[in-house]
Amino acid sequence: MRLSARNKIPARVTGLAKGEATANVELDAGGMRLVTSVTVEAANELGLVEGSEVIAVIKASDVMLGFES
Repeated sequence: MRLSARNKIPARVTGLAKGEATANVELDAGGMRLVTSVTVEAANELGLVEGSEVIAVIKASDVMLGFES
């Protein structure tokens, strides 16, 4: 797989909640929790289940940070 995105994070699926159209996928990326939403169709095509090894690919033009003082 060749992608233009540079942020590729190996992860394991730790939770999967499928709705009618959207599936929320929880990931463990080396101890960091990530959550993403994909279509149910995509989740099924990928064969996602808890324990699946995946690569989270992040491509964003903006990243917002907050700091609480």
